[in-house]
Amino acid sequence: MRLYVLCFATGVWWLQMQPQLPSPRWYWLAAPLAFMALPAARLSPRPSSIGQRVFVAACCVACGFLWAAWFAGQRLADALPESWEGEDIQLVGAVAAMPQPYERSLRFEFDVERVLTPDAVVPAHIALSWWGSPARDGKPATFPELRAGERWQLTVRLRRPHGTLNPHGFDYEAWLLERNLRATGYVRPGSGNRRIADLVVRPQYLIERIRAAVRSRIRSTLADAPYAGVLAALAIGDQRAIPQPQWQVFTRTGVNHLMSISGLHVTMISGLAFALAYYLWRRSARLTLRLPARKAAAVAGLAAALAYAWLAGFAVPAQRTVYMLAVVAIALWMGRLTSASVVLSAALFAVLVIDPWAVLAPGFWLSFGAVALILLVSTGRIMQPHWLTVWARVQWAVTLGLVPLLLAMFQQISLVSPLANAIAIPLVSLVVVPLTLIGVMLPFDLVLQLAHAVMELCGGLLEWMSTLPAAVWQQHAPPAWTVVAALAGVLWLLLPYGFPARWIGMAALLPLFLVRPLLLAEGDLKLTVLDVGQGLAVVAQTRNHALLYDAGPAFGPQVDSGNRIIVPYLRASGVRALTGMVVSHDDIDHSGGANSVLQAVPVGWLLSSLPDAHPLPAQAASAQRCETGRHWQWDGVAFELLHPTRDNYAREKFRGNDRSCVVRISTAGASVLLTSDIESKSERELLVAVPDKLRAQVLLVPHHGSRTSSSPEFVQQVNPDIAIVAAGYRNRFGHPKDNVLDRYRELGSRIYRTDRDGALLIAISRDGAVGVQRYRALYRRYWHAPSAKSGSLDDDAEEERAM
Repeated sequence: MRLYVLCFATGVWWLQMQPQLPSPRWYWLAAPLAFMALPAARLSPRPSSIGQRVFVAACCVACGFLWAAWFAGQRLADALPESWEGEDIQLVGAVAAMPQPYERSLRFEFDVERVLTPDAVVPAHIALSWWGSPARDGKPATFPELRAGERWQLTVRLRRPHGTLNPHGFDYEAWLLERNLRATGYVRPGSGNRRIADLVVRPQYLIERIRAAVRSRIRSTLADAPYAGVLAALAIGDQRAIPQPQWQVFTRTGVNHLMSISGLHVTMISGLAFALAYYLWRRSARLTLRLPARKAAAVAGLAAALAYAWLAGFAVPAQRTVYMLAVVAIALWMGRLTSASVVLSAALFAVLVIDPWAVLAPGFWLSFGAVALILLVSTGRIMQPHWLTVWARVQWAVTLGLVPLLLAMFQQISLVSPLANAIAIPLVSLVVVPLTLIGVMLPFDLVLQLAHAVMELCGGLLEWMSTLPAAVWQQHAPPAWTVVAALAGVLWLLLPYGFPARWIGMAALLPLFLVRPLLLAEGDLKLTVLDVGQGLAVVAQTRNHALLYDAGPAFGPQVDSGNRIIVPYLRASGVRALTGMVVSHDDIDHSGGANSVLQAVPVGWLLSSLPDAHPLPAQAASAQRCETGRHWQWDGVAFELLHPTRDNYAREKFRGNDRSCVVRISTAGASVLLTSDIESKSERELLVAVPDKLRAQVLLVPHHGSRTSSSPEFVQQVNPDIAIVAAGYRNRFGHPKDNVLDRYRELGSRIYRTDRDGALLIAISRDGAVGVQRYRALYRRYWHAPSAKSGSLDDDAEEERAM
């Protein structure tokens, strides 16, 4: 069974790697393949029946592939037509989940019941934002009052799923697909929005009401207590309640798995329910005669696990645990013992049948991987060692065994994780979680306050450990073959004592750390225009140096393109430090992520046109103004500032956009012009001051393709072979403008756009050869829908809020 479940999982994973779905005519093969595979698997062929095993394994791979394809086809069919993007649509439906408040909006899922707008087609399940009044003058922000299960009539504007797409970045479109959110949008203000019913009676809505009540109970009791958000996450899986600085502490100490509804918590709650039911049931002879106490306790434990998992949102770790407990409960009920590996295989099969997209989530691999490692080192031993020896062996196995996966997914591992987990696991799982769940059910506050006090003590210890100089190991993203070799090495290292040459496993781990990205050749340039939505961030790399030009937008008080997109890309690419950073001007879509970059990555110097009172230069080791004439050379590649001049700073009426730092980068045979948000006034100055330096093979189109820039004379002078537009999908400014793009088309320029192409990877050799790779084409998946024309809807921040 175990082999065949793994083959089914392989088929599911293989489908998720496809650029497009197979033709529906292939789906009919799944049923006959399953009918052929099941009888053959039940025959339990002997090891000599290799051919039969291979046949059954191949059938299982095909069944997994076709099952996932059919599932995906059904979900993708429920789509928003392109013609209805950005149009006002009137709907009637129910608030499907507990609304999530943000700085200026309330975000919620909505089940569409009726579409009132004639001829409009809307998916059945969508995600909406309802904007309120921001906090100002000491008054808190105000939002519409929404509760799960309410029926509303709303006027909305929608768009199809779309998110930024970058190397080693978060795939927002896959996240939406897994959650069956087939359109996103916002509620239009107006009197047409009204509540129709206070509660639509459905089980899922009632559960969401309970979750909301628990969240309100925690908030009312703990108010602004520092770890109130952690208790909410432990009780109902509301991970957004945890502030970003605390997440950084939990990540650096390797205990972030404990701050959500982990399998450990579900198992603990189930175990407590089992023990309590077993104890009480045995006290009644009448009940015991009717049903053995062990069977009754198994039902109670499973019911408690299921209730807690549903209360917590039923994430993959909770699903895995519930399915494993269900198999154990069935085995106890039927009086048939089942091996731990069979239980894990059954849980894996159940997760993938219900949610084929689970294989895309890091939590899936870490959750099943950790349990598999625990089973590897703690079961099947002839002699049962001391419990302390078992605990140490499990800690060692999980810490070592997850290293390849953590480096592949996050490019970092916590070196203090064993110590941090040794402290946090008993405190959080055995003390904080039970006290929190008991506290939310009791009418007095003491128990919840006690849970917070214990969590605060634990959090203080974790904060101290996170500040240790060697708390975290960070590195580049390892090549795939080194990850496979490392996993094989881990398994070999963890074999029981007595197996020969286990040290070979450690040797197999070395390439994971030692194989580094290839350095560029002397005189070559690598340019990456990151997809940050409506904003700009460009990374320029030479053989031994790296420059960040602008840092993208901020999405909220603690979330920006610096910590969500730029820093992960730099780390995965092997850029440990930036020699320099240029922040072209003060607009939030260009400077919003700069502070996060300065805090996370060593930066040699900062050049900017920011005002003197701006706080950002004070964060840098060395900060100076952008001024014409500054130039430097790295590894045979020349950099020069063409704008602004010193006089531009003295002119009060000179707009911030026109003070944007303009940088020219030149190899021996080609050049790049980075123009940020300059407008026609600055373009005219450049045409007068440095006309001979404007010709460039690659041009970053000024001001995202706005009509106030790219004047005909400037475009003619630059005459780029490649024109790059950095703009957000369906941004509210309508960038880039069609008449601006026409000017570049008339010159024969090839136009690339981050809103349609994702990140753009540009390689320029010293002899002038220029190559461009579009990340949406390079990393094409079947759920990445073709992009539409620019419109007026701006939801770029939704992706970052989901992370």
